[in-house]
Amino acid sequence: MLFRRFTLELDLTIILTSIANTMIVLLVSCLFIFIIEGTLEKEKLRDQVIQLSREYFSEAEKLQQMMDAAPLSIILLDGQRCIMAINDTFLQLYRNEHQWATRDELLKQKIDTALVGFETDVIIPQLEDALKGESKSSIVLHNGNKMYITSTSPIKKGYTNEVIGGVIILQDITEVETLRKELNHVERLGLVGQMAAGITHEIRNPMSVVRGFLQLMKEKSPPSLDHYYRIVMEELDRANSIINDFLALAQNRVVNMERCSLHDIIQELTPLLWADANLRGQSIIVSLDEMVPSLYLNTKEIKQLILNLARNGMEAMQEKGQLILETRHTGTGVELTVKDNGNGIPAVLKENLFEPFYTTKANGTGLGLALCLSIMERHGGSITVESEEGMGTEFIVFFPISEGYIVNANA
Repeated sequence: MLFRRFTLELDLTIILTSIANTMIVLLVSCLFIFIIEGTLEKEKLRDQVIQLSREYFSEAEKLQQMMDAAPLSIILLDGQRCIMAINDTFLQLYRNEHQWATRDELLKQKIDTALVGFETDVIIPQLEDALKGESKSSIVLHNGNKMYITSTSPIKKGYTNEVIGGVIILQDITEVETLRKELNHVERLGLVGQMAAGITHEIRNPMSVVRGFLQLMKEKSPPSLDHYYRIVMEELDRANSIINDFLALAQNRVVNMERCSLHDIIQELTPLLWADANLRGQSIIVSLDEMVPSLYLNTKEIKQLILNLARNGMEAMQEKGQLILETRHTGTGVELTVKDNGNGIPAVLKENLFEPFYTTKANGTGLGLALCLSIMERHGGSITVESEEGMGTEFIVFFPISEGYIVNANA
């Protein structure tokens, strides 16, 4: 009986021990599963954080690239007026106005420091208004010889509309303002030119009458006075020629052009140029490229251009001088060169050659080359000069051509 009781107690102990062990195993398993799930959750969260970080830096990089691509100076600020981001345009502006600096050196600085030299007493109040949530505002600033227009705007959270910072945009309008002033100046000059053209046009009428009466007086005067009449009429003709040149330069007219041969124009003028050269004891060489195509030209204006350049070259040479007229097909256009072997033009004078009323001649009017430049501008071409003292002068006239031109070997 006692033995049976002992056996039952032993079996009960074993059962309880087994149950306890089982419970412990279950608890450990649950704890292990909990730890694994927690680890997996943390790993998942970590991956999400990494992904969000990558997306954040990717968007931040895109924003920086967009800012750097803008031609305006952009500064992003936090609520304490500290710089959070800048673009390359502002960085270059800062380097031009101050010393060499990196982007990182400017970040976190107060805007007052970064804009030293600008009218900060105007910008800061404007920024303060923006940080209070006021709408965009713009003002004009001066910094030395530079002019800027600056705009400030608040930066707000999209869902709360809370102001978290501000943005300042600086735009350099120095060139625009300069062009505006020059345009106003040109308009005034144009008005003056129109008035002067009208006045000179009216002057020619009484001059024609004076010349007519001089011719009548010459016929009724003794031959001993012919020399004086000739001088007066030559001066009247010279004055009339100056008026014609001035009118041609002042009038901004549209010329009619037609397809014609540049060589035909040159060959038509050659006898007149040879006669002028012979009187001066000079010679002329004409070299024409057979591959030059026909061009759209105004024959009258091109004749005037060639005569002006050729006579300028003759006047620059002494006796026995040689003038060369040459054409050349360049592929993209046609070059006409007029070259003399005179004394050349000093370098300090070349820059002003095409300005109206600027001349290096004792009796020159300064309108010839200005008129030549005006003619080439109307033809869509250009005229340049190459000269060296003691080596002569070469004027290069360029006529552009399009792909639609057909080369005419007989031109």
